[in-house]
Amino acid sequence: MVIDLTRRGPEFAGFWTERHLSTLSTVREDGTPHVIPVGVTLDVATATARVITSGTSYKARLVRAAGAEGVRVAVCQVDGRRWSTLEGLAVLRDDAEAVLDAERRYALRYRTPRPNPLRVVLEIAVTRVLGNA
Repeated sequence: MVIDLTRRGPEFAGFWTERHLSTLSTVREDGTPHVIPVGVTLDVATATARVITSGTSYKARLVRAAGAEGVRVAVCQVDGRRWSTLEGLAVLRDDAEAVLDAERRYALRYRTPRPNPLRVVLEIAVTRVLGNA
C-alpha cells in the first residue's frame, strides 16, 4: 500500500529536494545486501521515488527480473543528524516517456545526466518512511 507523503510536511519534502546522494539497498539472490550510491528523486504527491541507471546494471537486472510485481528496496539519504529512508516496491520502466521524465526530475535535483541510450528508471512506490527528516 502506497502512503500519503504530503502529510509529512514541507521539511520532509525539502529534504528530498536538497542535493544529497543516497543509497539504494536491494537483496541479492543469496540473501546478502547490495547497497550502492545513487541519485534519487521523490514525487511527494504520488509517493514515487525514481532512480535512473543503465539497463545493464545489477540493480536494473534485479528489478527487471521481478517483473510487474516489483521487488522490495530501500533508498536512504543522510545529512548530518537528519536522515530519511524510503521503503517500497520497485519496478523497471524502460519506455522513452518514463525515462525522459526521470531524467528531467534528476536534472532538477542534481545536474543534467550524461547521455545513455541504455538508461532505464527504477520506480519505487513508497510504502514506508523511516527517519527524522
